[in-house]
Amino acid sequence: MENIKLWENGTPYYDESFGQSETYLTPHIVPETLDENGNVKKTGAVIVCAGGGYEFRADHEGNPVARFFNQYGISSFNLAYRFAPYNYYAIRADINRAVRWVRYNADKYNIDPEKIAVLGFSAGGHLATMGVTQYDRGLDDGDEVDRTSCRPDAGILCYPVVTLESDYTHRGSRNNLLDGIEEPLYSELIHKLSGQNAVTEDTPPIFLYHNADDECVPVENSINMATALSAKKIPFEFHVFEKGEHGGGLYDWLEGTRQWPHLAANWLKRLGY
Repeated sequence: MENIKLWENGTPYYDESFGQSETYLTPHIVPETLDENGNVKKTGAVIVCAGGGYEFRADHEGNPVARFFNQYGISSFNLAYRFAPYNYYAIRADINRAVRWVRYNADKYNIDPEKIAVLGFSAGGHLATMGVTQYDRGLDDGDEVDRTSCRPDAGILCYPVVTLESDYTHRGSRNNLLDGIEEPLYSELIHKLSGQNAVTEDTPPIFLYHNADDECVPVENSINMATALSAKKIPFEFHVFEKGEHGGGLYDWLEGTRQWPHLAANWLKRLGY
């Protein structure tokens, strides 16, 4: 598979001694199809962020999930974002740059630049939450990609770490993300990066999925996010399955729970992806 570095002229915050590659995307692009006028149809795209507590990236939540969306005619990209000992600065840069890069290169892949979603599991769900709440419409400096908006058009949050500030957080994810950041900025980021605090009237539509028996990242993370979305009148769809605990990815072996990716894909199709 082709891997595409997100920065051609040096990845910000990159430290070779950390033993990780520079940030890259692995594309899974659907074949071209034509509309009734013989023009190539544009598809939506999903950027997939695997979980792993910001300590690693779980392989089964990456490329297999990206390929799944191809079944629905949706192109996708698996994001190899950085994790500990990298912290917030590098990790947030990765999700923002990924959205910018896909949007900037949309024509190359027959993608609609206004149909770009981010999807994440667990800590990757927190990364996707940052994507849909911590964005800009383009920077004044940097390269041409940096001058492109990094606001996603939709978000899919799967058993996500939403909050960093309550008993419902996943402390390992929080500690890795904010490692080395001191007060008062540490407390400011605890609040700012808790998704339920960051929803605005401009937040894109959100799909939420959680398992009721999840003891690693409690379902209250998604419940509180849904409450915040409702308060701001942001369109959302929310599914809770009885069983599955945490970290099963597509859950293709588990009756009931394995419906979630089909529900998410159909939700995107209704949004025009």
